[in-house]
Amino acid sequence: MSTGTMASSFVLLLFFVLKGVKGSHIVGGRDVAPHSRPYMASLQFQGQHICGGSLVREDFVLTAAHCEISMPYKVVLGADSLSSNEPTKQEFTAIRSIPHPKYDGHANDIMLLKLNSSAQLNEAVQLVSLKRSPLSAVSECITVGWGDIGDNKTLASILQEVNVTTLSQQTCRRRWENVPITSSMVCGVGTRELQGFCSGDSGGPLVCNGAAAGIVSFSGRRCGDPRTPDVYTRISYFRSWITRVLKYN
Repeated sequence: MSTGTMASSFVLLLFFVLKGVKGSHIVGGRDVAPHSRPYMASLQFQGQHICGGSLVREDFVLTAAHCEISMPYKVVLGADSLSSNEPTKQEFTAIRSIPHPKYDGHANDIMLLKLNSSAQLNEAVQLVSLKRSPLSAVSECITVGWGDIGDNKTLASILQEVNVTTLSQQTCRRRWENVPITSSMVCGVGTRELQGFCSGDSGGPLVCNGAAAGIVSFSGRRCGDPRTPDVYTRISYFRSWITRVLKYN
């Protein structure tokens, strides 16, 4: 798959979502325990969930650059179910999007969203810590998201999570023969075939040992196919950029 084709797939995904066709999300996962992932954010446009994200400061959400669309976003925190009127939900408007300046439709797929006000931290809404050091070649992690649980338009009623094992760069590059896998990326697969994220899960976190280590970026044509492992933006690679944005905004 070429870089141009991959970038086009991101655009098409958002087009289909905005037209009312849901993007797929976690496949082969499980329900999260209530409010056990209090850093999760739902990015919404015209009432539709389009991407995930993670609360990294009371007024900032970390997500993927390919999630950028016309403002304004609605950002929902403190939710397990996006359809239920949960008293724990907090809703905000994203007033500024700050994608990485070197995002090219493929690499550097990371973005920060500035909220119109600060979230109130409580049991259901918390900040996520960010992984400071690179992951070991093989790490056991978790990916979290809302949506289609079977890659067949079966929507999840509540937030889902799935176990992920990261792969070495060498293994990932070998499986993604025609796509450049750089040191700013980390790859992962589920414990069984057809288990992992789909493109509608974009922007959500890869959490390893309680810290966000990656951001859902891209995968193959078939969700959870280990022949084309899921690819995440490696957060530790962008720590200085994240710190700089948060310091001056």
